Amino acid sequence: MPPIDLSTLTRRSFLALSGAGLAATSFPQELFAQSGRNILIIASGQDIPNFDPHTATGYSASFFMRNTYDPLVRVSGNPPEPVPALAQSWDVSANGRSYTFALNPAAVFHDGTPVTAADVIYSYQRALRLAKGNSWMIRGIVDPDQITAIDDHTVRFDLASPFAAFLQVIAWIFVVSKTTAEANEGGDDSATYLQANVAGSGPFTVRRAEPGALYHLDRAATAWQANGGNLDGVIWQIIRETSTQRLALQRGEVHIALNLTSEDMNSLESAPGVMRVIETEYRTFSIKMNTEFGPMADINMRKAIAYAMNYQGMLEAAGYAELMIGPLPSGILGHNPALAIYRTDLDKAREHLAMTATPEGGITLQMVHVNGNEQQRRWSLILLDSLQALNIQLEITPMNWPDMVAACQSPETFPDLFPVYQTANYGDPDNIAFAAYHSSRNGGWQNAVYNNPAADALIEAGRTEIDPARRVEIYGELQTLLVADCPDIFGVLEKRLLGMRDVVQGFSFTPVASNAVDAWPLSL
Repeated sequence: MPPIDLSTLTRRSFLALSGAGLAATSFPQELFAQSGRNILIIASGQDIPNFDPHTATGYSASFFMRNTYDPLVRVSGNPPEPVPALAQSWDVSANGRSYTFALNPAAVFHDGTPVTAADVIYSYQRALRLAKGNSWMIRGIVDPDQITAIDDHTVRFDLASPFAAFLQVIAWIFVVSKTTAEANEGGDDSATYLQANVAGSGPFTVRRAEPGALYHLDRAATAWQANGGNLDGVIWQIIRETSTQRLALQRGEVHIALNLTSEDMNSLESAPGVMRVIETEYRTFSIKMNTEFGPMADINMRKAIAYAMNYQGMLEAAGYAELMIGPLPSGILGHNPALAIYRTDLDKAREHLAMTATPEGGITLQMVHVNGNEQQRRWSLILLDSLQALNIQLEITPMNWPDMVAACQSPETFPDLFPVYQTANYGDPDNIAFAAYHSSRNGGWQNAVYNNPAADALIEAGRTEIDPARRVEIYGELQTLLVADCPDIFGVLEKRLLGMRDVVQGFSFTPVASNAVDAWPLSL
C-alpha cells in the first residue's frame, strides 16, 4: 500500500499516524484540505476484524465490505429496497425459486479485469464452503451446485426452496475475483490472503491499515459505480471513548461519529456545524448467557438473573430507546407485542435461584463488554447492582472487539454474560431469528452457544415460508419458545444515534446496517 503523503500532515496528525495517543488524537479537516483532497473521517469504537468478505462480521466489517467490494444488489431507502449493484437487472420466476441476474458490463475489479458470472459463482460457493461470515443468510437457501452461468454476464440461481427475503440478503454476499483468489489459494481456500488483501470491485481500495488505529481507503482508479460523490478517500478512525468521538465531531476533526450515547446527542443539540441523526431501526440490544457451560447452563439460573435485572434502570440509561418485548424487534413481521416476558421481580428471581446448585448465591459471574463503549459499561453496572439482591457478584471485563469475537469460539471460552447489539441487515424477522438463535451460528458472536433443535426447526420453517400469515404463526411460536428457554436478557431497542458534520452531503438513512456507512454517495 502506498504511504500517506507526510508533507500534508500537521505535527499532531503525524503523531496520530505513527501511533502516539491513537485513542485520543484526531484528524482535523484542514489536514486534507491542504492537499485539495476530500477525505471523509469516520470515528468508530470498533476495529475491523479482517478483510475477508466471506468470514468477517460486525458493523465495522460491513462498512469495509460495502466500500471495497460489490454484491449483486444493494439496499437503499427507508424502508430498504434492493437496487442494482453488480447486477443491473434481474428476473424472478413465478414460483419464487429462480433468480436470473444480468451483470453490468461496466463492472471491473480493482485490477481492471471484468466481473463475470464465474466470479459470482465462485464467491457464493466459497462463502458456503467456508460457512462463516454472512453465509448464514443463504445457507439452506442457495445450493452451491445450482448457480449457473448463462453467459459471461448472466447468472441464474435455482434456490433449494423459496425465500421471500432473497434480494435483501444477497446485498451482504460480496463478490471476489476468482482469478486473484485462486492465484493465492495457499492451501486454505485463500483465507490467509483475503484476510489481509482485497480482491474486490468496490469504489474504494485500501491505502493504509493500522489495526487498532485507522483504516484509510482511497477512491479506486477503476471505480465504475454510478451516482458517486466527490470523496477521494475515507478514514475509519478508531476512537474507543464515545465522549472523545463527540468532542472530535464538535471540533470538526471527524465528519461522522458512530458510537454516541444519548447524553452525547443531548450535548450536540445546539452544537454549531453538527447534524444529529436519531432514527428508528431494527436494532436490538440483549445480554446473551452461556447456555452450554458454567452456572448459566442451568435454566433456573438464567431465569433468576432475567427476573433480577433492573429493566427500568436499563431503559433510563439507554435514553432514546424502548424495552424489548421478547427476542424480535417491535414492528417487524410476526412480532408479538403481547408476549409474556421477564420484568423485574425479585420474588420470582429468588424462587428460580432456589432451584439451582447455589440456592443462596455466593458465586461470581463473568461479564465482558466492548472496551470504550460507555453504554455497555453502564448496563453492565446496572446488572452488577441488580444481582446484589441474589448475593451474586459480577466481574466486568472490558475487551477489544476482536478479542470478544475470539471468545465466542467455544462454550468453554465464552463468558457467562455477553452483551450484543444486533442490527438487522434486512427488514425481515429471519435476520434476527436466524443470526441470533440458530445453532448453525454457534462459534460466532451473534450466537456463540445457544443450541435448541426445536428453535432451529421453527427458524428454518419461517425463513422458507412465503405465506405471510403462516410466517406470523411460526414466529409467534418461536418467540414463546425463546422466552421460555431464556438464552438472553432481552434488553432495549435503541434508536440509531449518529453525529455528522453539516459539510457531509448525500447521506440518506436506511434502517439496516446504518452504522456501516456507504461512503460512495457522499460528498464534502
